[in-house]
Amino acid sequence: MYDRIVIAVDGSDEARQAARRGIRLAQGFGATVDVLSVVEQKALQLTETSAEKAQLRERGEAALTEIEELASEFSHPVTTNLLEGKPAVRISEYADEQDADLIVVGRQGLTGLGRRLLGGVTERVLHRSDVPVLVISGEDNEGDVEDDYSRVLITTDGSENAEVAIPHGTAIAQRYGSEVHVLNVVDIQAAGGAFNAGGLEKEFLERLDARGQEAVDSVADEIKESAPDLTVETAVERTTSFDGAAAGVREYVEENEVDLVVMGSHGRSNFKRQILGSVASTVLRTVDVPVLVVKRAE
Repeated sequence: MYDRIVIAVDGSDEARQAARRGIRLAQGFGATVDVLSVVEQKALQLTETSAEKAQLRERGEAALTEIEELASEFSHPVTTNLLEGKPAVRISEYADEQDADLIVVGRQGLTGLGRRLLGGVTERVLHRSDVPVLVISGEDNEGDVEDDYSRVLITTDGSENAEVAIPHGTAIAQRYGSEVHVLNVVDIQAAGGAFNAGGLEKEFLERLDARGQEAVDSVADEIKESAPDLTVETAVERTTSFDGAAAGVREYVEENEVDLVVMGSHGRSNFKRQILGSVASTVLRTVDVPVLVVKRAE
């Protein structure tokens, strides 16, 4: 599943945590690792002397050296690359050029404004890249994460866009012997509208639950067919939150101590595939475990 992994770093704490996760994952899959640091083009243009330009490049080199030292602790070799340009563009281009299977980034970088916001570079990578992106939050533990995927959650709404997450969640669960949870969230607000959701008929809600159960059962059957040894749990949960299905995902993650969320970048209702889907975007901002986002191929 993962033969080549690209890790993007900028010297921030979250980038270091992302690198740790990425290297550990690479060990599990026997993957090669490319570590990138991009000197931002705008910052270079604002410099007035060669010394200032050199200082920016030195910061990038220092970030790469830090990850080289981290990789040596795990005895896993990495290739480092200092690039210049627009970070999201260069990261996405490099991943495509190297035929990478996965990009690993921190949820926020040095310019992150708060734990409820995605870092600008991270969000643009998610928008641009067709390569799956593993996003690591600042809440992630910097301790030993080798066995930190004991519960893997795959979300589904029954759409083809959501199905792309299945092989990735299955592969990771097989590699780590994880228990797989498959979740469908029934969004009451979306189903009934913000002003009449409380008056939805019981029969209608039951139909929504039944459709959700069909969706999770279909995913579970696909997982069991390819990986019969995996333990698979299914769940259909209702939410009345104005945060929609993402709120249901967040609550399920917390209540079931999920270690990794795997999801499609878009669900049934997202028609502009070049823009990150609203559910995935909100999950990334509010769930404090790693989230692997997978796009459906064109």
